[in-house]
Amino acid sequence: MLSVFWKKYSMLVWLGVILLMGFLATSLASYWVSRDQIRHSIIDQGLPLTGDNIYSEIQRDVLRPTFISSLMASDTFVRDWILSGEQDGSQIARYLNEVKEEYGAVSSFLVSDKTRNYYYPKGILKTVKESEPRDTWFFRVREMKTPYEMNLDVDLANSDTVTIFINYRVLDFDGNFIGTAGVGLTLESLARVIDDIQQRFNRRVYFVNEAGEIIVSSKTGELQKGSIHELPGIGAIADKIINKNTQPTNLEYENASGVIMLSSRYIPEFNWYLVVEQTEEADIAKVRQVLLGNIAVSAAVTALVLLLCLYSVNRFQRRLENVAATDSLTGLLNRHAFELMFEQAVHEAHRAKMPLSMILLDIDHFKQINDNHGHLTGDRVIMRVARMLENSLRSGDILCRWGGEEFLILLKQTSLDAAQGVAEKLRAAMAAEQLHLGNQTLGITGSFGVAEFGGVETLVHFFARADRALYLAKSGGRNRVEVIR
Repeated sequence: MLSVFWKKYSMLVWLGVILLMGFLATSLASYWVSRDQIRHSIIDQGLPLTGDNIYSEIQRDVLRPTFISSLMASDTFVRDWILSGEQDGSQIARYLNEVKEEYGAVSSFLVSDKTRNYYYPKGILKTVKESEPRDTWFFRVREMKTPYEMNLDVDLANSDTVTIFINYRVLDFDGNFIGTAGVGLTLESLARVIDDIQQRFNRRVYFVNEAGEIIVSSKTGELQKGSIHELPGIGAIADKIINKNTQPTNLEYENASGVIMLSSRYIPEFNWYLVVEQTEEADIAKVRQVLLGNIAVSAAVTALVLLLCLYSVNRFQRRLENVAATDSLTGLLNRHAFELMFEQAVHEAHRAKMPLSMILLDIDHFKQINDNHGHLTGDRVIMRVARMLENSLRSGDILCRWGGEEFLILLKQTSLDAAQGVAEKLRAAMAAEQLHLGNQTLGITGSFGVAEFGGVETLVHFFARADRALYLAKSGGRNRVEVIR
């Protein structure tokens, strides 16, 4: 019994084994390739792009305070008040308070170079001194060549809150340095940006300083403050993160959560490092699910293939025969099939003593279409012309794609004059065709050569006369019909 089964179905069994092994190998290869692509995509694209987005957000958030600081530094009232001897401190305090309230800044300030007084919305905060380490920023700005700087420092007026200051040089009307003005914003905006990025991209984001200490993370406190030198896994690559490189540095490390991919970049405005992390496990798990699904589908497909094997082979054989006679792009008859149809049409014409005519057409300027718009557009033009010809001809007419952009039409029971009329109608219909390419519209025209069968000539001679007519149409300016009598 078993031997009979094996003899009868052994080929199907081997086919099933081959299919299963092939599906399994393909699925595993796809899984490994997808896993590697995910890793490369995260490391080389995803994490650096996230860092770029955050950096852009930071630059956008500080653009408005920079503009406000610029207005303060160029304000005539501010400069006149300093030059007139800083007589009434309440005036400048009121001014700074208005700036703070109007623009929603957390801090606004003015430091005079003459008196070294540090003015803020409540009056004089202190007097800056060269010997005071916390005041070195003012003397650095005093000697700067650029009009302003962004500086990260603690704000004495706000309980030493870490603040991003925009320090803008104030110049008198002769271009001499007379002070520094500007506004500040807290790190709250950075935490907000980090929260948004983490929620959208499922990646962990934080900033570390030159010592490797975590300065800013999300507002939700997902990452505890500390030093990356002391964190599991990342401590081994901490020195590679802190490298003063403004371009993304792509690294990875491993901890209890698995393999963590990391991208860091130096932010010179803050003297900090922006770190973006992501684990690959979540994305790999999705690919693994796809692998299992593929294996299950492969098994079902294999069973179906085995059940329908004989039917499929027969159907495929018929399809091969059909493909051998048709053009793969347009579905029209090809040259080989046309030669067989021509012999039959000649036989019918002799028997019925009826005329037989041929139209050979060529799409005008097709090479330019390919060169200017690409071969895919050229294929679309060929298919559009094929469909137009099919819809315009009689059911008994024979249409084939002769090659490239040329089409051949055999008109049964049609004289030369009637064939010329048909060709003219096809030319007009073809000229009315338009192909829309985005914002452009591509017109389509063709040149037509017409000849009537001589009765005893071969297809080669018949075609040669139609080809000469086509040559006359093309040399005569294209988009026209020519006849060889």
